[in-house]
Amino acid sequence: MTELHDRILDRVSHAGKPVALRELAHGLDLRGAALKELKASLRDLLTAGAVIRVRGGRIGLPLRMNLVVGELRCSPSGFGFVVPEAREPDDARATKRRRDVYVSAVNMKEALHGDRVIARIERTTDRGPEGRIIRVLERRLSRLVGRYEEDERHGGHVVPFDRRVLHELIVPPGESGTALTGEMVVAEVTRPPTATRNPFGRVIQVLGRIDEPGVDVKVILAKHGWPETLPEEVETEAARGAREPSPEEIAERTDFRDWTTVTIDPEDARDHDDAVAISRVGSGYRLAVHIADVAHYVPEGGVVDAEAYRRGISVYFPDRVVPMLPHSLSSDVCSLREGRDRLTQSVILEVDETGRVTSAEFHDGVVRSAARLNYEEAQRILDGDTESRARRERLVPMLETMSGLAQRMRARRHERGALDLDLPEPKLLLDQSGEMVGIKGAERLTSMRIVEEFMLAANEAVARHLVESGTPAVFRIHEAPDPEKVEEFCDLVASLGYRLPRREGGATPLDFQAILRRIEHRPEEKLVSYLLLRTMKLARYNEENLGHFGLATERYLHFTSPIRRYPDLIVHRVLRALRRNRSARIDMDRGERLSEMSRHLSERERAASEAERELIEWKKVRFMAGKIGETFSGYVTNVQAFGLFVELEEIYVQGLVHVSSMSDDYYVFQEKNRALRGENTRRVYRLGDRAEVQVARVDLDRRQVDFVLVDVAARAQAGARPGRPPKARRSGPPRRRAR
Repeated sequence: MTELHDRILDRVSHAGKPVALRELAHGLDLRGAALKELKASLRDLLTAGAVIRVRGGRIGLPLRMNLVVGELRCSPSGFGFVVPEAREPDDARATKRRRDVYVSAVNMKEALHGDRVIARIERTTDRGPEGRIIRVLERRLSRLVGRYEEDERHGGHVVPFDRRVLHELIVPPGESGTALTGEMVVAEVTRPPTATRNPFGRVIQVLGRIDEPGVDVKVILAKHGWPETLPEEVETEAARGAREPSPEEIAERTDFRDWTTVTIDPEDARDHDDAVAISRVGSGYRLAVHIADVAHYVPEGGVVDAEAYRRGISVYFPDRVVPMLPHSLSSDVCSLREGRDRLTQSVILEVDETGRVTSAEFHDGVVRSAARLNYEEAQRILDGDTESRARRERLVPMLETMSGLAQRMRARRHERGALDLDLPEPKLLLDQSGEMVGIKGAERLTSMRIVEEFMLAANEAVARHLVESGTPAVFRIHEAPDPEKVEEFCDLVASLGYRLPRREGGATPLDFQAILRRIEHRPEEKLVSYLLLRTMKLARYNEENLGHFGLATERYLHFTSPIRRYPDLIVHRVLRALRRNRSARIDMDRGERLSEMSRHLSERERAASEAERELIEWKKVRFMAGKIGETFSGYVTNVQAFGLFVELEEIYVQGLVHVSSMSDDYYVFQEKNRALRGENTRRVYRLGDRAEVQVARVDLDRRQVDFVLVDVAARAQAGARPGRPPKARRSGPPRRRAR
């Protein structure tokens, strides 16, 4: 925003009522040619939704008129929520956001999922504000991915793959291209919907039939606006700059090539953007974290930089990576390959015996990795495997030293309240065509924790350095959870026998950590960790340092993965400029842009996470289509009035037991206890209960798995009479008040 934008907002905010243009000009003392600038600035603010024009042409603030500007997020059931984005001008640094506004289907007007809209709040209930959409500010759905259908009654139309898009797209005659009925397509929206008419569009790309190998990835990428390949001009520019370091470049840097440096990554890693080294210094340690110097090879303002910023992040699917940077950079000159000289930005940390970082240095460095280790090999060495230790004899003492230091650093993080959710990450097993044939839980190894601790320490050290120097940057922030979410979590864990202190200022990380320690190695550990994760806000990027709740630290950012995350690349550039005494230029050139960059990069990160999660869930559903009639063990992860959500053990698939399938009784939802209770049998199904379920139905269109409870089906089939059967088996502790 410009200075005039800020002055306008300040004036409108303090006027006490909507103001006319002439009143605004008079209050700002603007005349003549300055009036044109005023009108242009007002158009910007109106477009952004920061102000709104009301009856009589007056200008006012949306929040003062019970109006909310935000993004519409629809539900497949037809309703939606407007997520507010605007705050009062004098409260720009506030972190507390207004509650989402519920909008029923009849009050949606012509808005589509994802649109920026203005909603009027018409009433407020115990569940929050409710309203209607009065204006669409920005159409964000310019393309639609879905299944093309053609019939005599409806003609050509596209059924949206994203069930949150509630309108089918009409395809006029001659606009379907080569699409055939049943094929997945990308369609361009040529006419947006009205209150009485569906949107119109034309097919611009045919992706293939849904059951063809690889089409699922194409659909997900197209839905989230991620081209699978990089533009030719990007590849060309990257190839021109992908050269080995010259002697002159190496001579200008701190030489770490005589240090014993290693990379430790997943076995199937295609690039290696971090490496570590360690040595004992007196009673403490000198820890080196070397990060690939991507900024050296990606000049700001070039086509490679522009495409990397547009993407924001690499997308990781089970069988492939959609990279942010061309492979000529990410897998070659920017990858810290074994035995090759590579340019780095290096953080050298002095760490005492207790794991406390006492000082940090920052260098333009050059390294030569002595070995490429994968997590499993490093773990075998730490576990004492004779063959592995003999093969890597020179590295054994270093790895053991790293393991000991990482344990101390982790203990210090836990002392301050950092949350460590040990949720297993399922790994999909795929055949050659990309179809899922199985799934297994990925074990969290000590070798993984070593790398994690060292990367966290480097990120914190860089954040502390930039904050203390007053240098603008993109920070990684994680705000405290909403009080309503915390209250819900308190009630849920109370039903499992645990208590979270209810503090006036809100729960602290240490409060949540106390719960995690109590559930460690208990049957309900996974469930409570999942509930806690659901309670937390999403971490995001921000131009202001607001701290990181989950890590219990006042300063944090991302520095360690510039190959796959653009925010890290920004930090590298800022850090280098600061080392070269160009902090004033950073403030002028980049400081004003960081807010928009942070918003964009947070959105791209969310889109990547959604794409990765959606593809995995889709493959799981397709996998379960061959399991109809089979029985599995699981546990209840959520209870709603319409049924139970059950996650299967070992294969990590979640499905719904709809209350209509529980035909042995009438079940009533007890919201406070998150339970379904039979009116006659008094049988209760609660959060965390063990459950035997049978796969009843798989809906590929809705991407949903339906289960039936085995015990309920058996009782219903036997015509069991109401009585007082024992309660459903539980995986958690006895229901007693926690001490």
